Amino acid sequence: MPRFASLFIFTCCASSFAFADNWPAWRGPEGSGHSRETDLPVKWDNKNVVWKTELPGEGQSSPAIFGDRIYLTAALQKGRKRVVLCVDRLKGAILWQHEAWAGKPEPSHPMNGWASATCATDGARVYAFFGKGGLHCYTADGKKLWSRDLGSFAGSWGTTASPLLVGNLLVQNCDSTKDCFLLAVDKVTGKDVWRTPRKNTPRGGWSSPVLIDTGARKEIVLNGESEVIGYEPETGKILWTCKSFIGRGEPTVAPGKGQVYVVNGLAGDIYSVKTGGSGDVTKTHMAWHTPRKGGRDQPSPILVGNYLVTADMTGIATCYDASTGKVLWRERLRTGFTYTASPIAASGKVYFLDQSGATAVLEPGPAFKLVTLNELGVNGEMFRASPSASGGQIFLRSQTHLYCIGKSTP
Repeated sequence: MPRFASLFIFTCCASSFAFADNWPAWRGPEGSGHSRETDLPVKWDNKNVVWKTELPGEGQSSPAIFGDRIYLTAALQKGRKRVVLCVDRLKGAILWQHEAWAGKPEPSHPMNGWASATCATDGARVYAFFGKGGLHCYTADGKKLWSRDLGSFAGSWGTTASPLLVGNLLVQNCDSTKDCFLLAVDKVTGKDVWRTPRKNTPRGGWSSPVLIDTGARKEIVLNGESEVIGYEPETGKILWTCKSFIGRGEPTVAPGKGQVYVVNGLAGDIYSVKTGGSGDVTKTHMAWHTPRKGGRDQPSPILVGNYLVTADMTGIATCYDASTGKVLWRERLRTGFTYTASPIAASGKVYFLDQSGATAVLEPGPAFKLVTLNELGVNGEMFRASPSASGGQIFLRSQTHLYCIGKSTP
């Protein structure tokens, strides 16, 4: 085989493996909650804990993983200090920890806190957002490159929106109860590239943006209190809007099948919107709309094949036909436990983590199928962060510890 052909194949394979192994941002490599890995643990208990690391502060940001490095945020002293830290993926040791901001904390809901936004990384740099605590950029080795003060973020709920890398841009949703905007900065310098005003969110919002490739163009899609919006990545121009039915647009949209699937935090509705539209597409591009039973404050939905799966805080999971919105089944995952983490998926299975640290693994289909319920056997820890996956392992973050689940190597 010619040398250049061998090199090409090696480069493509290495790139593919690296992409599949990394979980570089909120909801994974494509913002869908999916891992491309095929060897993730399905059944486990505390004997499968490869390592457990005590964290310096509380937080609900998911682990962002690139190579053998895990990036997290944490809040200390009830939000008076915000830190970014890096953990060795193989051993669990904290490699570095830096204080990004210190000051008087803004109000936040007891279920939220001050370190809920997941970091984004391209392997060379890591980005962290703390609301009033600013937007920060570090090298992979922990050197601070720049920081931005983005405002006071009025309101009593706190902030949760995670940053999104789009080429040379870093995109940040800056929702609050007033002066809301979507911002894109140069990822190297931190300087503004564009800023697009958004409607205020007095009842709740603060969703994270997702990059969608329609085939004809790319769109940044962002949920909101009154509508879901598609933006042009290069300019921040609003491409399309689709009105929602009820408030609390904090769940991240689930992309797939040329659509985005949208659920709002308050009880009421779930719907699907075709991407690629222009202007108000409420009447032209809403593929289906289904009244939704269940409680408020929904985690983000997830799409597996033609099955759209959601769960409410009480642990009621619902599966919809993704083509029609028809409810296929509605079952309780576990009695007496609360679910706030968004699910992830791999190899056709969905992982739902409850606040006690137990993970229900489902196999979506026309009928409810619970594969297993995995308990860590820990007491007194609160798990609100969504799981992450990398290198054949699953990472679970409580308010006090980070756990690596997998097969322990000799």
